[in-house]
Amino acid sequence: MLGSFVANPLLATQSRTSKGTNNSLTATSTINPSKADAPSIVARTALSLEYASLRHADHCPLGIYVVPSPENLFVWDAVLFVHQGYYAGAVLRFRLNFPSDYPDRIPTVQFVTDIFHPLIDQGGYFNLSSHFRPWKPKEHHVYNILYDIKAAFKKYRLDQIKEADAWNKEAYRYHESTSSFSALATQSSQLTRSESALFDKDHPSFAGRVTEGLGFQKLSSEKLREYRQRLGLREWADEPSEL
Repeated sequence: MLGSFVANPLLATQSRTSKGTNNSLTATSTINPSKADAPSIVARTALSLEYASLRHADHCPLGIYVVPSPENLFVWDAVLFVHQGYYAGAVLRFRLNFPSDYPDRIPTVQFVTDIFHPLIDQGGYFNLSSHFRPWKPKEHHVYNILYDIKAAFKKYRLDQIKEADAWNKEAYRYHESTSSFSALATQSSQLTRSESALFDKDHPSFAGRVTEGLGFQKLSSEKLREYRQRLGLREWADEPSEL
């Protein structure tokens, strides 16, 4: 089923686009940025350089696609495709909001997609401070944050989470019952790639969360075949099966 949808930005060629990295998407966004203190030139420059640096080797983790809003450089939308572990198959959209004095202060990360995880609260906010304590403006960068987000869904990182850092105490019980956590994480991951979660902005799991930015849209079989040919991808039926 995952082969039948694509992120909207990939298709929005007639709209304003942002040039990204190998792991970035051209995008359109309908974000209406909230009123805030006027960002400094230093902050804007820092963010521009941060995004440009993602094109360097190993700066943007595999499986993560990220793009700044064309209307607000201080809002970046992203999606993470999880391939292994308890959350294998999960399709997770999230948003980075940068403060007007970045990099002096750490950005906030909010998951648009509802997911059962110890570091993510009911509103979708991700606890970055569990890893960046303290935040060091001269040492920490956006790519560090992206790698931390991806790592948070791996077993070794889950094992390192302390109860004080867990914003979802129920999910933290993973330390007490691995089998129960595994079942809940698997179920939660399956829901993230359901048609309603991918395509329906009025889905109940989005309550109180942003619904703009990166999205997905269905493709017809003909359109999907066209894009696969354009990208040089084989049909899944032609790919060798695993032994």
